[in-house]
Amino acid sequence: MVTLSLNACSQLPSTKALQISPRNTKLLPFTISSTILSRATSSSAATPQEPIIRTNYAGVQLEETVHDDTKPGKLRLDSWISSRIQGISRGRVQSSIKSGLVTVNGRVVHKVSHSLATGDKVNCVISELQPLRAVPEDIPLDIVFEDAHVLVVNKPPHMVVHPAPGNATGTLVNGILHHCSLPTVAFSQKDVLSDTEDVSDDEDFSYGTSAAASIRPGIVHRLDKGTSGLLVVAKDEHSHAHLSEQFKQHTIQRVYISLTCGVPSPSAGRVDIPIGRDSNNRIRMVAEPGLSHHGRARHAASRYKVIEVLAGGGSALVQWRLETGRTHQIRAHAKYMGIPLLGDEVYGGTKSMALSLLRTRTHPNCNDQLSLLISRLERPYLHALSLGFEHPYTSKKMHFSCRPPPDFSETLTHLSKIGVEKCANMQCAHIIL
Repeated sequence: MVTLSLNACSQLPSTKALQISPRNTKLLPFTISSTILSRATSSSAATPQEPIIRTNYAGVQLEETVHDDTKPGKLRLDSWISSRIQGISRGRVQSSIKSGLVTVNGRVVHKVSHSLATGDKVNCVISELQPLRAVPEDIPLDIVFEDAHVLVVNKPPHMVVHPAPGNATGTLVNGILHHCSLPTVAFSQKDVLSDTEDVSDDEDFSYGTSAAASIRPGIVHRLDKGTSGLLVVAKDEHSHAHLSEQFKQHTIQRVYISLTCGVPSPSAGRVDIPIGRDSNNRIRMVAEPGLSHHGRARHAASRYKVIEVLAGGGSALVQWRLETGRTHQIRAHAKYMGIPLLGDEVYGGTKSMALSLLRTRTHPNCNDQLSLLISRLERPYLHALSLGFEHPYTSKKMHFSCRPPPDFSETLTHLSKIGVEKCANMQCAHIIL
């Protein structure tokens, strides 16, 4: 993970969670006084001290034995280290493990999911932050909110969030680097990680490799290339870890709206179907009951509500609230429900399917208008409407919303003119738009 600023600060991890070995203080990127060193190596020290303010954990060492008071079940190495160093992100720990900076019982371990057992002796040195590998570009950004610690951006459709093969420039990360006045550092495509190669199937923060961490400065969660709307960016390491934990605990509030092919039945409900990679197509996810029992998928839950029935039932404006953040979650769940998103060629919402469905539910006089409308579809019609989170420094509850872009609004307007049925006790589209 690459921080976007070294001006912000965070507290030194608690003495219970972090131990700093006296013989390894030369590894630390800051000076430790004898008083602070005593606190870090002795659990008996009880004298309250002022918190140590710093911006990263590079060089911090953890030496500890796994005790029998840990949670039952499989204990992953990366998860355990993250729990022992307060405030650090799991991605940073994973980078350290892959760099050969972690030993278990004296042996170097490179597998981030290595299972620990009671009595194992773990030694970990946190790696240096990877150099930036994206080039700052003067790309216009729609900044909804910004302070010294976080940035909230309204991402337009068709913009890729982070560099990847085939998308080395023109990404949100490139624009953020320029916006924050960071220097240019070249990168090669062999260093980057594409969406289809992620180790974890999460839209929330999860860096599969140190290379991925080096090119995604401050990105806590992702939006698909075709998805528009709100995305939060961390500007320092503490904010990144704090926001990542909120995503992990599912306390981030996210509301999306979409246009679907067909109308969900019932008009409101909850989809609790696991999602995993499609074995026949690595760029696509699949929602299927029972997948999680075979280790192929992860728990995924979405709540939906029909806002408006459009074009005589050929389409609908649907609101989504995510309980989890799996890759392509809404798109995969919508396909499972038989209502793929309008314009989503990957998940069944093809132009031919949409046109066929709409023509059967509208007057023949509308055929030419429908053909023109559908021919202009260039992406899945999904928009991240609102975003809420706790500020990583002030603990203030932050909430933001943004209107959908013109292509979404215009398509909704045209479908509304063809025919619209307002659902009882539901928010009208004109309020959203």
